[in-house]
Amino acid sequence: MRTTLSVLSAEPIPPGTSMPGTTIVSEHKLTLTRYGRRPTSKPPVLLVPPPAAPAATYDLRPTQSLVAHLVDQGHAVYLADYGDISYADRGMGFEEWIDRIVPRAVSAASAEAAQSVHIVGWSLGGTLSLLTVAAHPGLPVASIATIGTPIDYSKLPAISPLRRAATVTGGRVIGTVNRVMGGVPPWLVRNSFKLTALERELTKPWFVLQHANETVKLEQMKSVDGFMAAMPAYPGRLFHQMWHQLMLGNELANGHVVLGDRRIDLGEIRVPVLAVAGLADVIAPVPVAHAITTVLTGAPRLRFETAPGGHVGVLAGPKAPTTTWRFLDEHLAG
Repeated sequence: MRTTLSVLSAEPIPPGTSMPGTTIVSEHKLTLTRYGRRPTSKPPVLLVPPPAAPAATYDLRPTQSLVAHLVDQGHAVYLADYGDISYADRGMGFEEWIDRIVPRAVSAASAEAAQSVHIVGWSLGGTLSLLTVAAHPGLPVASIATIGTPIDYSKLPAISPLRRAATVTGGRVIGTVNRVMGGVPPWLVRNSFKLTALERELTKPWFVLQHANETVKLEQMKSVDGFMAAMPAYPGRLFHQMWHQLMLGNELANGHVVLGDRRIDLGEIRVPVLAVAGLADVIAPVPVAHAITTVLTGAPRLRFETAPGGHVGVLAGPKAPTTTWRFLDEHLAG
């Protein structure tokens, strides 16, 4: 049994467990891995991560693994992984994900499972999932679940000062820095995420003292530290689109996103949708995430729930199994 000292002195726990998986697709910026058996009586689930977070966020450790939970429930689980993002990938934008990567993952998972898949997208992975299904209504998708996905950026306090400054500069300052750097590098993504979780960082010493004899809780804390340490970069073009169209233009809250000469309308989504927001999430606070209920006008069924936890905690925190995961189980059961 591990001691408190051994837990605290160890390096941050890297995300990902040793669950055996089978690689279904291995190509540029997409590795699709299946966990669990097929065929199964339960519908297949495709997990779509955001570009600037490890895919293993869905599988932080055995007690914090949505992958393991879904497999235990009898689902074949397909996890998309985009690998590392570097300066060479600076030209990748939303189109790369919604026209190639996510549709490829959906089609491959559906073909292997011989039925339509249920998509679960966390954070910006939820955005990619929504836009993909809206842009390609013929894909074999049975439903969508979003967890911690921001929609109405005008209600996001964390970027309010930047939005106000952008009204003066036209958003050029951040845009210029982004172009020079070719995106948002990993070190900046990691430190920015820590700033959004500032309360957690400041209260960590007190948390350690309070739970000094609870190695499980301390290991959970270290697993989140490992998640932060493993964050990759944002490609330059994708961040440019996020900054100008989502954060400044607030296009998602208006029900559509314009990419080049086409307009993708969220009202075109015709599958059931579950959305879960974290009560302590500062990246996608409840009012920011709740706006999904006003833009998915074509969904035959839309359920919105809140659950304890911040941006990671709502997906993989200690209370997720009895809240977020339970909502997801009910959603998948139809």
